[in-house]
Amino acid sequence: MAAEKLILSHQSKVIRGTVQLTGSKSESNRALIIRALSGGLVTVENLSEAADTVTLEAALEIAQSGNTEFKTIDIGPAGTAMRFLTSYLNLIKGNFILTGTERMQQRPIGILVDALKSIGADIHYEKKAGYPPLKIEGGMFQSKDQVAIQGNISSQYISSLLLIASSLKKGLTIQIEGELTSRPYVTMTLEMLKEAGIQYDFQEQSIAIAKQDFQPATIYVEPDWSAASYWYAMVALAQEAHVVLPGLKKHSLQGDFAIIDIMTHFGVTSTFEKDGLHLRKSGLISKKSLFNFKECPDLAQTVIVVAAALRKDSSFTGLETLKIKETDRILALQQEIGKFGAELIADGEVYHLKTEKVFEPENINIATYEDHRMAMAFAPLALVFNQVTIEEPLVVEKSYPSFWKHLVAQGFQIVE
Repeated sequence: MAAEKLILSHQSKVIRGTVQLTGSKSESNRALIIRALSGGLVTVENLSEAADTVTLEAALEIAQSGNTEFKTIDIGPAGTAMRFLTSYLNLIKGNFILTGTERMQQRPIGILVDALKSIGADIHYEKKAGYPPLKIEGGMFQSKDQVAIQGNISSQYISSLLLIASSLKKGLTIQIEGELTSRPYVTMTLEMLKEAGIQYDFQEQSIAIAKQDFQPATIYVEPDWSAASYWYAMVALAQEAHVVLPGLKKHSLQGDFAIIDIMTHFGVTSTFEKDGLHLRKSGLISKKSLFNFKECPDLAQTVIVVAAALRKDSSFTGLETLKIKETDRILALQQEIGKFGAELIADGEVYHLKTEKVFEPENINIATYEDHRMAMAFAPLALVFNQVTIEEPLVVEKSYPSFWKHLVAQGFQIVE
């Protein structure tokens, strides 16, 4: 699909069927770093088809390609790849320029760089201090075995350090300063390391991993709960719906597993059956009005759009990290839901959704701001409005390349 925009509609407003989701991008990207560090002892099954994962896998091949001349690794818009490689490349003999898109060069990396430099990494900024591109001289000589890092900015900084900890000569103890945002993603990293034989000690604000070797293991990547969240949105907004999502686990490492509970308040029931997770529309909207996304920020756009379309006035917390994602997701949400009358009003760290002015436009044009989650969060509105136009539809390739194909299979009409 090469169109600059597409027009979505759905005549029946009824969806029924099975959707086979790609592997989790979050799990896949961690698994790739673990596989690389294990020297072949760890294998990975059901890798994500997401562009970010494909990009990271290619970058690791470049990093390991032998020669010590400066290698430029361009990860495009892949934020997880930027953060994980910022740590990983310090362990590889060689010299690297790590860069990305113009937007990636506006996304802060200084907290992670400072942490790595404090334990001996040789990293310099090529342009603006605190931001990519980075110049990294690998083969780090570790100077100390403890590092302090803020916990409320991005859990990916902590995961990046955890992934390399067992491969450092002195191991690593991470002291987390302040509240830990997106804790499930840190837990995911630790549990995947454990699957590969790496032991850890996590007590209160401290995580310690000693120097140790990976063990032979096969990591199976679960389907992506972030991708599942868009189907929850579609079930919530359809007139009738029953969707089956095979392969998802009842006890998942992914923080976006929280969508099960959240969407009960928007009229969606979930049952795990032999053939997969069954989503059904109950239509029962609860009175709960405060939702906290601290541990699952990637769900925020999807849920806020659903709440706006259902005219469910709500308040949201835990949105602090959204401003440093692919775009300023709070500002992007405010602008796009405003196109059908909804308002998202900041009140300190709480955001209040007001829906009294919501109306149903004949056709609504949604800008995506180079953000895959904007495209997929707003696409389900075609089950409420007559037509929804999505700009830059190719952005979905970042995490869910089959998204538009899956929508067509469930009765959506797409005109490029």
